[in-house]
Amino acid sequence: MVKYREETLYSKETKGRETMTNKEKSAELVSKWVHVFSCPVCNSPMKVVDLKNLICLNNHTFDFAKQGYVNMMTRSVDSHYDKKLFEARQKIIMESNLYKPLHAWVANVIKEHLKLIKGPVMVFDAGCGEGSHLQRIIAECKNEAITGLGLDISKEGIRMAAGNYEDSIWLVGDLANSPLADHSCYVILNILSPANYFEFKRILVPDGLIVKVVPRANYLEELREAFYDNTDKSVYNNNETVSLFKQHFHLVDIISLNYTKELTKTELTNFVQMTPLTWNLNREQLDKFTNQGTTKITIDLDILVGINKQTKREEE
Repeated sequence: MVKYREETLYSKETKGRETMTNKEKSAELVSKWVHVFSCPVCNSPMKVVDLKNLICLNNHTFDFAKQGYVNMMTRSVDSHYDKKLFEARQKIIMESNLYKPLHAWVANVIKEHLKLIKGPVMVFDAGCGEGSHLQRIIAECKNEAITGLGLDISKEGIRMAAGNYEDSIWLVGDLANSPLADHSCYVILNILSPANYFEFKRILVPDGLIVKVVPRANYLEELREAFYDNTDKSVYNNNETVSLFKQHFHLVDIISLNYTKELTKTELTNFVQMTPLTWNLNREQLDKFTNQGTTKITIDLDILVGINKQTKREEE
C-alpha cells in the first residue's frame, strides 16, 4: 500500500510538471537556486513570487518570459548577434560534433574538480550565447548534482537557449554587473567569449574552478585563408591573455587542443553563418566556399584552467 501511494504521488507530481509552462518550470527551478541570485540594481537577495517574478528585498522586479528565461539587464544594448546566427551555431555545436573534443576535455576537468564535492553544484557559463556549449558539457559530466546557469547579453541567444534546454537557468544579463551573489558558483565557464575577471572572482566560491577557452593562431584558419590576407601567424600567441588570467586566478593547467573536422556542405553553410568572420562577405563569396562539397575545419584552442585562491585580505 505504501509503495502504491508513493508511486501514485510520483505519477501526479510528474504529470503536474508535464502540464507546466516553460515559464513555470523555469520559475520553479530558479526557486531552488534563488540563493545564488543578487539584484543587479541594489545587490540585495531575491525571491520568486507566484512562479512569475523574481523580486528583490527593495521590490526591483524581473519577470519570467514565456520561453522560460529572465531578463536582468539594467540598461538597453544592441547585440550584433541575430536569430539566424544562433540557429546556425546551435546546429553546428549539437549536430556536427565539431566541438565534441573540447566538450569532453572541459567536462573531464570539471569532473575531476567536483569529485570530492557533495551536494548540488552550480556551473555558470558566462557569455553562453544560445547555450549549446553548456548543454553539451553538462551532458558529458554525467552528474545529476550539476545545474547549469547561462548568461548572455543577447536576448535572442537566451530566448533560444530557454526554448531548447529547460533543465538549466537562462538569464539575459551583463557580465560587468552579474545578477549573482558573492561566492555562488563552483564552476565558471568562459568559452570564446569576453571575460570580466573581477566579477568572476566575486561570484566563484573559494577554491572554485574557472575554465576559459581562447583561440590559438590556427583557429578556423580555412576561413581566414579563403577570405582574408594570410597574416603571419608565427607572432600570434596567448601570452597576454594567460598573464591577465594569472593576475586573478591560480593557473593550474593550459590544455592546447588542435584537430581538424570535415564538414558537409550543409554543415559548412551553418558554419559560415555562425561566425562573425563572415559578416562583411557577400553571397557570392560565401556560396563559393560552401559549394566545395566538404572541407576540413581546424579547431585550435587553449583551455586555461584556474582555481580561485583567496588572499589573506580577501579572506578577512
